[in-house]
Amino acid sequence: MSRPAPRTSPSLLSVPLVATLLASLAIAATFIASKASRRAERRSPRERGDDLEALVERRTLELASLSTHLQELAEKEKSELARNLHDELGGLLTAAKMDLSWLQARLASDMSAEPAVHQRLQQLGAVLDEAMDVKRRVVEDLRPSLLDHFGLATALRAYLEAVSAKSGLACEMRIVGEEPVPQDVAIALFRVVQEALTNIVPHAAAHSVRLTLASDPRAYALTLADDGAGVDLASPDFHWPHGFASVRHRVWALGGQLSLRTAPGGGSILEVHVPRRGSPAA
Repeated sequence: MSRPAPRTSPSLLSVPLVATLLASLAIAATFIASKASRRAERRSPRERGDDLEALVERRTLELASLSTHLQELAEKEKSELARNLHDELGGLLTAAKMDLSWLQARLASDMSAEPAVHQRLQQLGAVLDEAMDVKRRVVEDLRPSLLDHFGLATALRAYLEAVSAKSGLACEMRIVGEEPVPQDVAIALFRVVQEALTNIVPHAAAHSVRLTLASDPRAYALTLADDGAGVDLASPDFHWPHGFASVRHRVWALGGQLSLRTAPGGGSILEVHVPRRGSPAA
């Protein structure tokens, strides 16, 4: 009687099978990697650089578009807030002022009224006058009414006069080719001057500024020069203020350019050029 053949262990059968599968996978992975490597090698460094530049440009345009949208939204909110302050708060203060005038007229005919009452009413009148002045200044800072009703040149003149009266800075303004300026360009140029003077008054140690607003068939131009301390633009300690970066982007969004020429002890000259719509430079 023959003896049965010995049974082979399953583990002995699985070893060569697994080894074969691993070898096949290794060969396939090597083939795929080699093919991908050859495909990448076929692209020149210039092509890879072009792809990176295109990506950077696309992301930059997206960020610029977002920044422009946020600035437009902020300007709209400022306008709405200014209108609400002018209408609602202005109405309340005017009503309070009228009631105060009525009380003062009634007490003026009452000989028994104490002098302290008259004094307190006068103080209240002074407080209301100051509150109305603060309201007016806040509204004008948020959205200058002269800009909407009388144009950029008038708004800039009034703003320079207010800055001069408050700070003692001598301000000179020159208009070349005065004419209506589109609303978006007008608010952009006004914000440039506003931001510049906000920095000049406390930091530049300037005694005077000269503002020139000009226009021609190709562009609108604004130049603001001061005789202050100036700065070293090449210094690692110099950083553009955030407000200036904002107005610079606002000018760029209109297709314009903003430049600053300055040196320590030599004052500063800020120049802005915004092309007209439809002009060759636009």
